[in-house]
Amino acid sequence: MSNPTKGQWSARALPGATFTLHVTPRARRTSLTDTPEGMIKASVTAPPEDGRATAAVAELLAHALGVAKTRLTLVQGATSRHKLFRLEA
Repeated sequence: MSNPTKGQWSARALPGATFTLHVTPRARRTSLTDTPEGMIKASVTAPPEDGRATAAVAELLAHALGVAKTRLTLVQGATSRHKLFRLEA
C-alpha cells in the first residue's frame, strides 16, 4: 500500500502486538507493504541520519494503524534496517 490511509490497518492495532519491518530509507516515495515472510516493508523518504528514518517509520506505521505514534515502542533495531516495534496499551 502506498501512502496508507489513516487507520487502514486498524484491525492489527491490538495492545502488545509486535511489528517486524524492513526499512528502506531515502526512497522515492513513502509506502508500507506486507511481505510473504510476515514482515512489513517500509519505504520512507527520510535519510538514515540521527534517527530520522526510524522516526518516519514510526509515524507511518502509527498512521496506518490509526494510533498515536507515542503508543509505538521501538524494541529492536535503532540503527538497523530491520526494526521491531511493539504497540503499547
